[in-house]
Amino acid sequence: MPKMVEFENDVLSAVRQFVHSAHTGGKVVTDISILVDATSHLPLENLDAWERLLRWEVYKALEASKPSKWKFWEQPIPFLTWIDLCSGDGFKREKTLRTLSGAAPNSFFFALAVRRLNDWVPQVREAARDKLRDIAKDSDPEIVVDVLCVILPHWSSWGRMEDADKQILLGITSIEKVVHSLKSRVISATSGPMASILAQTGRTEILDKYLDEIAKKAIQPSVRAKAYRCLLEKKMVWFDGRKWKWTDKQYCKGRLGPILCERAISVASPFLETLKRAVRDSSPMVRRVAGEILIQNLNLIGAESIRLAKLLASDSSPSVAERGRFALDRLGKLS
Repeated sequence: MPKMVEFENDVLSAVRQFVHSAHTGGKVVTDISILVDATSHLPLENLDAWERLLRWEVYKALEASKPSKWKFWEQPIPFLTWIDLCSGDGFKREKTLRTLSGAAPNSFFFALAVRRLNDWVPQVREAARDKLRDIAKDSDPEIVVDVLCVILPHWSSWGRMEDADKQILLGITSIEKVVHSLKSRVISATSGPMASILAQTGRTEILDKYLDEIAKKAIQPSVRAKAYRCLLEKKMVWFDGRKWKWTDKQYCKGRLGPILCERAISVASPFLETLKRAVRDSSPMVRRVAGEILIQNLNLIGAESIRLAKLLASDSSPSVAERGRFALDRLGKLS
């Protein structure tokens, strides 16, 4: 908590200094380095709160910087920079998006731009669709991936986001330099919802050819398990929001159920060799997936299925061993 307070104080101080400098000396100040420095270390998980805070602080700073009413010849200096993406004025947010060019200065400001895809003003969302891909192409791919890793696991909750907006984000993930950074992040990340990110990017084919590498090298067991499942089932499944389902219409009872979508994938990965690797993986999470796939394909694997089932049945993890014993029991009934 003290660290967050320190971040907040630094950001608010930077906003006040920037607005004051922009209204001093009669010149438009376009150097936002002070804001970039202050926001470069902000956590991206609570962007809504940071955006509201910045909007209010900019408003207060602008009010404090207004010239005296007696100095009617001094007009407020119009300036549009990345900070105006969180303006309360929809016209200003739209104009800012259409004015910006070049690379995003840091992950925070690129996240502000991406959030405009869920803006409450349709014209702002349109401007975001028109400009985001160009901004992403010019930006550091690590900055882009930072934001994608925060946005993708939760974008199904963005109520104003349309299919066209999702296609823009998926188009950003397909930029070559972004693909390589995203693949490296999925493999190397030690925390975070990387399995969910792998699933969401699986709406397209951008990471299909890397699934085998991800299954072998990813640090997080959940990511390896997801990659192995995709390779063995030859399909990618992802969460696409929730839909109300009635359980008893007579009493008006129901619940929100998950919407799962899938896409067939075509990867050159030998089924049996991949399954053997999954059975020997260091994580019980991955070995459980191997057990499930083994049970589903007992008739197709042949004699090797007995050896794999015995290996799973002797596993130190009870849930894995249970799958192995079930496979052996099925094999006994099939023989």
